Amino acid sequence: MDLLPRIPINRWTDHAIDAAQIKWGSSFDSFSAFLKSIIDTMEAGLMFIPPVVLIIIIALLCWRLVNKRVAIFSIIGMVLIYNMELWAPTMATLALVINSVIICIILGVPLGILGAKNETAHRIITPILDFMQTLPAFVYLLPAVAFFHLGVVPAVIATLIFAMPPVIRLTDLGIKSVPAELVELGHSFGSTFWQMLIKIELPVARPNIMAGINQCIMLS
Repeated sequence: MDLLPRIPINRWTDHAIDAAQIKWGSSFDSFSAFLKSIIDTMEAGLMFIPPVVLIIIIALLCWRLVNKRVAIFSIIGMVLIYNMELWAPTMATLALVINSVIICIILGVPLGILGAKNETAHRIITPILDFMQTLPAFVYLLPAVAFFHLGVVPAVIATLIFAMPPVIRLTDLGIKSVPAELVELGHSFGSTFWQMLIKIELPVARPNIMAGINQCIMLS
């Protein structure tokens, strides 16, 4: 006989998931279908482009944005992928990563700005980000699969949970790192909140924001 009563966490969890599926199952299915259609459309677009053309485009982008060595390395890597008949899985992965990064940016940058501007929001967001970064992936994959079934949607959700925190943290840091002199100068000219944000704070914080996006891409 147990000295302490056992808490039926597993039964409570099953009941909670069943209740959520009954109440919001159609909403989960609609969201899953919408997100899957976007990813499938992007994947189809990438597959429509001839491999040689896409390799050239990626190489030119690497040359323009980074340097010639990275461009050459990208050509070699993409040619090897095509040669090993892994082009279709690579395009599927690329579509998944691109969509995940876009969603991370759309959600992460505003949340980072909110955390920088509101101390209460910062105190709420910070422990959530810590939790997101320390939680093992399989822990949140299970409920994602339970609600959205197997497929790309649970993968996107897992990627968001793992890759979004750097965008939020570094956007927050970038906004807070704007020199006080620039902020005072903007206020002295009568700038509104949005004028300050768009014309002063975001341009100054751009290196930090781009670093967060870079981390997001690597984690994706």
